[in-house]
Amino acid sequence: MALSIRQNEILELARAEGRVVVDDLAQRFDVTLQTIRRDLGDLAEAGLVDRVHGGAVPRMGMVNLGYEARRRLHSDAKAAIGVACAAAIPDNSSLILNLGTTTEAVAQALIHHSNITVITNNMNVANILAANPGCEIMVAGGALRRSDGGLVGELATQFIEQFKVDYAIIGTSALDLDGDMLDYDLAEVRVSRAILRQARRTYLVTDHSKLDRSAPARIASVAEIDTIFTDQPLPEALAQRCRDWGTRIQISGSGG
Repeated sequence: MALSIRQNEILELARAEGRVVVDDLAQRFDVTLQTIRRDLGDLAEAGLVDRVHGGAVPRMGMVNLGYEARRRLHSDAKAAIGVACAAAIPDNSSLILNLGTTTEAVAQALIHHSNITVITNNMNVANILAANPGCEIMVAGGALRRSDGGLVGELATQFIEQFKVDYAIIGTSALDLDGDMLDYDLAEVRVSRAILRQARRTYLVTDHSKLDRSAPARIASVAEIDTIFTDQPLPEALAQRCRDWGTRIQISGSGG
């Protein structure tokens, strides 16, 4: 199901605070209690929250950490992944970077690249690369998600579809053993799918912790990815699938 803007904000509040209360949400969004109950019912039906007395809590295994917590989590591994991925991006090329703290680590490692064009729906990526005079930056429109600086929704998707770039670099909230990249937000998933379609080569940047997480929305299979940049060896079953698909795995950092 496609979530409304209010439902997405309710979901982000639940994940950030651990619980939301019907009365508080009705006051916050200036809507009726019945409207909030319907919103929570829709989120529960989608498998994103569990209803509790007077409100809801995020479904176990589907809690998305706040941005600052995610940025600090495995920061050394993300930095190493960022350096390795940036080393695979030549000067004089075009690329799209999506949302995520690992794609932001890639942006940081691209600071000294020359004559590159970066398209992004990530305000943090744009701010990082503003320090690189050799980088032309194009930022998607769309609804700003204040929690992580992401621009999502139909406008962002339509913007991405105007380009054909050399490289797509995407992150993911979770990666399962079937090789599916997963996320929490369908609006973000649609943008990520568009990014993959609009690139000649596709790179996934993800640390090992994403294998321990789950999320309800499928982006795509890593069969569609040319190279996975990560910090530890993948489980053998998944590594074998990657070999069968021709997806290269590059391991960097202390975990590799």
